[in-house]
Amino acid sequence: MVARFNASASQFPYIQSTDSIAKEVGAKPGDFVRITRASETAGTSVYYRYVVEARE
Repeated sequence: MVARFNASASQFPYIQSTDSIAKEVGAKPGDFVRITRASETAGTSVYYRYVVEARE
């Protein structure tokens, strides 16, 4: 994923491993999650999140 976008993992928005969606898809810290949402203007929007360990 990082090479595909010529970026480092820290440049992606984070999602915590304890987030309900991350748990549902079985994401672990270090994984990337692809999120697809319906958009009125773009039709479909794709977002990527980098899974991090939950912070207290």
